Amino acid sequence: MSTTAKIALVTGAGTGVGRAAALALLRAHYKVVLAGRRAEPLENVKKEAGANGANALCVSTDVAD
Repeated sequence: MSTTAKIALVTGAGTGVGRAAALALLRAHYKVVLAGRRAEPLENVKKEAGANGANALCVSTDVAD
């Protein structure tokens, strides 16, 4: 078993496909950076992840800039 942390950055993590991907990665024990334009949906995803939410970092950002 590897001791290397698995880290993912998910853009659009507050809604839709990004949200689903972020939750799946958190369930798979990844450390996940949740990126999106609005902070509130990102925080909701982190809460929805429950105990796995401890491995989530919310970053409000617009990747178009």
